[in-house]
Amino acid sequence: MKINGNEIRPGHVLEHKDKLWVAVKTEHVKPGKGPAYQQVELKDLVDGTKLNERFRAAETVERVRLEEKPYQFLYEESGQLNLMDQESYEQIAINETLIGDRKAFLQEGMEITIQSYEGRPLGASLPETAVCEVVEADPVVKGQTAAASYKPAILDNGVRIMVPPHIEAGTKVVVNIEASEYVERAK
Repeated sequence: MKINGNEIRPGHVLEHKDKLWVAVKTEHVKPGKGPAYQQVELKDLVDGTKLNERFRAAETVERVRLEEKPYQFLYEESGQLNLMDQESYEQIAINETLIGDRKAFLQEGMEITIQSYEGRPLGASLPETAVCEVVEADPVVKGQTAAASYKPAILDNGVRIMVPPHIEAGTKVVVNIEASEYVERAK
């Protein structure tokens, strides 16, 4: 689908210079002289290289729609994540680099959405939150006000987060995966 250069938004996937790029940042620029343009920071979906490009409003660029399909995480083996299609029960393996730093939050049976283009996996998204157990939490420091006092804690997956003072070791908590932040105590 063709779109004008001024319609590019962060998150759009574009076909540009025979490669697939995702728009990371966009900025509309109106110089004192000359026509307005959109300054776009692009990131290559395959090798991760970055490119800054200017698109004028009259220019058209090809916007690509990625296929999204839910898979169930089964297990990890030598840098590959094995997933199962929840409709056909077929298994696929993807490289763990598609998940990146969020890999620590992977749990058996978790639903992962794979974004692919022409059958080739290009990205993966995890659920917004995960339930983890606190294995180590610092003791509460007396005299701190309740409003601003958070203490460091280590989760069962090895990730360090800040938790409220009432959270002890052995407590299950809900964690925002993207930000690695405490959300609430798990029910």
